[in-house]
Order: sequence, then C-alpha cells, then structure tokens
Amino acid sequence: MAVTRSAVKKAPAPVRENPLNLFVWEGTDKRGVKMKGEQSSKNANFLRAELRKQGITPTVVKVKPKPLFGGAGKPVGPKEIAFFSRQLATMMKSGVPIVGALEIIEGGQKNVRMKKMVESIRYDIESGSSLSEAISKHPVQFDELYRNLVRAGESAGVLETVLDTIASYKENIETLKGKIKKALFYPAVVIAVALLVSAILLIYVVPQFEETFKGFGAELPAFTQMIVGMSRFMVSWWWAALLIIIGGLFAFLFFFRRSPAFQHLVDRAILKIPVIGEIMHNSAIARFARTTAVTFKAGVPLVEALDTVAGATGNTVYEKAVHRMRDDVAVGYPVNMAMKQTALFPHMVIQMTAIGEEAGALDAMLFKVAEYYEQEVNNAVDALSSLIEPMIMVIIGTLVGGMVIGMYLPIFKLAATV
Repeated sequence: MAVTRSAVKKAPAPVRENPLNLFVWEGTDKRGVKMKGEQSSKNANFLRAELRKQGITPTVVKVKPKPLFGGAGKPVGPKEIAFFSRQLATMMKSGVPIVGALEIIEGGQKNVRMKKMVESIRYDIESGSSLSEAISKHPVQFDELYRNLVRAGESAGVLETVLDTIASYKENIETLKGKIKKALFYPAVVIAVALLVSAILLIYVVPQFEETFKGFGAELPAFTQMIVGMSRFMVSWWWAALLIIIGGLFAFLFFFRRSPAFQHLVDRAILKIPVIGEIMHNSAIARFARTTAVTFKAGVPLVEALDTVAGATGNTVYEKAVHRMRDDVAVGYPVNMAMKQTALFPHMVIQMTAIGEEAGALDAMLFKVAEYYEQEVNNAVDALSSLIEPMIMVIIGTLVGGMVIGMYLPIFKLAATV
C-alpha cells in the first residue's frame, strides 16, 4: 500500500535546552604561573579537558556562586542591543565566524541577563539555527523590525552589512529618544519639586502663620484667606489629595497601555501642544523615514516594510497613517501619493519621496529626510531648553512667592495702620 508524502507527518524536532553553566576555575600553565578565570561549559569535566588542551592544569573548577543581591542583572536595553549589533557586524566583517564572534561578545558582558541571552543565541546557532531563528526566542529584546532585517540580510547574504545598518539605526533612534526625554523630563521634575515644596509650606508653615494671625483681631486680606483655606484643606485631607494624584497616575498609565482609543486621544493631544507638538511631529517623521529607509535598503518588500515601520513611529496617529499608506501602496499607489492622502507629512517630505521613487533611490532620499528632521528635533530641543528655564522660574515664583506674599500681607497691613 503506497503512502503519500502528505500523509506522512514529520515529528517535531526536539527542543534542545541550553545546558551550559558558568564555572570559575584556577590552575597553572606550563611555566607554573597561577591563572584563573570564568568559562561556560556543560560540566566540570568538560571544562577540565578544555583547559588541559590549552596547556593549563586545573586545580579548582566549580560552578560560579550566585550573588545574594543583583544576581539577576538589569534588563537588556536598546543601547546594549545596538552595541551587540555593532560588535557582531565588526567581527563578522573581519572574518570572525558568527559563533566565535558571539563567544567573544559573551565573554565581555558584565550584565548577567545580556550574557545569558548571548550564550543562548550562540548555543542555538551551534545547534543548527540561523541568527534570525535564534533571536526570535528573545522577542522583547529583538523586536519585529530587527528580526525582519536580520532575516532579509541572511537571505541576501549581506548579514554583516545589515547588522551594521541596524546598529547605526538603533544608535540614531536612541539619541533621538534621549533628546526628547531630556526636553520633557527636566521641566516635569522641576514642576513636581515646586508642587512638593508648596504642599510642605501649606501643611507645616502656613498653620504657624495662621496661629499668629488670630492674635491680630483684624480681618485677613482675601488672598491670605484663600491660602489659609488651602492650608486647612491640605492639613485635613492631604492623604486624599495624595491618593487622588497616585490613583490618577495609575489610571492614566493603565488606560494608556491597554486602551488604543485612549492612547490615540493622548497622542493626538500631544501633537497639538505648542512647541512640544512640533518636536513630536518631527520626531515621528524622522523615525518613519529612517526606519523605512533601513528596511527598504535591506531588501524587505515595501508593503511589508511599511507594516513593520508603523509601530516604530512612536505615535499612534502616525502609526494609523502608515497603515493607511501600506493599504494604498498594496493596491498600486506610489508612496508619495499615499503619503499625501494622510495629511500628516509636510510638502517637502512628499516631494523628496516622489523624487526618490522616480530616481529609484527611495532609501537614499529617505535617509536624507531622516537626517534633516533629526537635526530639526535637535534644534527644537535646544530652543525649548532655553525657553523652558525662564518659564520654570515664573512657575516656581508664582507658587512659592505667591504663598510668601500672601502670608506677609496681614503684617504689611498691620504696619500700615500703626
């Protein structure tokens, strides 16, 4: 009885777990010089044999003890992934095999989590997996865009070039993010400190003045009465105010992360804020242009590239616009026309995209767009920093200085009547 191929089901390949452990060892070389170090191995006997091959006589081989604190290591961030990509690309371009390159990178890691991740990737590649398959097991650290680019690089036989491009891309994106965070973080912290100081004054300082004012026997100015009323409220209900603030922050973060509609509403509102909105617009355009250029240059089809790029813009308004562009391009529209229909991209970006499409150099033109708008973000952030400093002084002066003036108004009034 003949059995068709379709009827034969292949058994799934067994998933091999990484059995490597980290050992510390001590020994002597052929000259009798004492040596020590750390190395991953399946077990102590394998490591002893490996050390003997290297001309080292091991005296101590034991599993490295885990530290009591900080043993898990810090989370692997985008900057570490960018540095990993740069190192891997550089060594592969120099002719180092990928497994050897990963082993070198692994040995230089101080972050425990990063070290384990690189070790896992190396072991998967030694077991026959490709780099794209190995990094797919770490989707938090290697997002869809990274995996797609690596897969395209492997297919085209230019993996080291793609890794170098990814490293440059991530470095530029992280620099851009850092600029925006710097622009928003400083004023937020200063205003938070000003509010905290104001709350302390209302709870602890103003009540002392209120006791003094009772001995005057005169009616307090309206402004002073307002501050005293705020102080009484804070003394009695400070815990409720604190709960409302904390609850409001938690509620905002909860809905922002879990409700696409709320996130879209917040992102749209941010884009309309003076100065800040312009920075966010330029940032989204820069990230869109650079990400699209990188994916298109790596050989990813344009429709698939736009699908991946949408989530990299950093704003749901632009994300929806890019999804609409993807649908338009999929049915035959040029990119510049699809871009124009969103009513989000400036005329210059649309025209440069059109020129790039006509010349067959879309990726090169988009790289130029990205560089221009990244510079615009840098200039806007520098200008914002200069603008924010006097505004912060005004806010702090209004909050703290207003309360000080309000407390001394009755004293001035009393002095005027004497």
